[in-house]
Amino acid sequence: MIIKRVLNNNTVISTNSQGVDVLLMGKGVAFGKKKGEVLDIALVEKTFLLKDKGTQNKFTELLLNVPLEHVLVAEKIINFGKIKLGKNLNEIIYVNLTDHIHSAILRYQEGIVLKNPLRWDIARFYSDEYAVGEKAIDIVKKDLGVTFEIDEAAFIALHFVNAQLEQKDNLAYEIAEITKGIEEVIKTYYRTEFDEASLDYYRFITHVKFFAQRLLKGEHYDDEDDELLTILKNKYPSEYACARKIGEYVQANYQYELQSTELLYLTAHIRRITKNL
Repeated sequence: MIIKRVLNNNTVISTNSQGVDVLLMGKGVAFGKKKGEVLDIALVEKTFLLKDKGTQNKFTELLLNVPLEHVLVAEKIINFGKIKLGKNLNEIIYVNLTDHIHSAILRYQEGIVLKNPLRWDIARFYSDEYAVGEKAIDIVKKDLGVTFEIDEAAFIALHFVNAQLEQKDNLAYEIAEITKGIEEVIKTYYRTEFDEASLDYYRFITHVKFFAQRLLKGEHYDDEDDELLTILKNKYPSEYACARKIGEYVQANYQYELQSTELLYLTAHIRRITKNL
């Protein structure tokens, strides 16, 4: 393969048989090489081909200053996450996670350890992604000899949550905060805790996370269901009153007004998780 651009001693840009730019990485793969020269393919350890041109450009810029070892560790974590989650991930995770791993290692070398105030909530609301974060800590320690604190698992988990969202904005942290706030409204109203292992609780949290996404985007359901809401209001007055409390919470904190369909769904979910109290 012909070298199109040398980024550093370990990374070059070349072009594949389809004329698409690819990133080729390997220890010393570009040492002493220049644009237009032939690359020794035997030295290539990893090949990166990102479909989105903007993401490819960001990743290329990132690789100018990130050690090969950090890039390979980030890729190993991403590959584990793909298998663990079984979901498609936005390519931007290659940029965001690689940058996070590299920056976190530099922080730790300077003795700067950040705490994540939402760690327990992230672990509860995004348990699979948090498990990926825990595995990432093991990989970093084994491959790079750096011991991350457990808070780092939550930070890493959010990158995998964001990579699954339709939008490219990093909303996972805000979604976790909204989810926690709504759950606290219900706990306070009923003066209770919930069985977090139950299917009803899982359904409730899933619904609230999707609701939080709509809230942050300022979206509402297109249809209104006042008639069915009136039926539920009369049948489950306590659950409806709690849903209205949630409405007051999101209005006060996010200037978002709950409409009848959302009140309907919340009332139904609150009934499910509180029916045995």
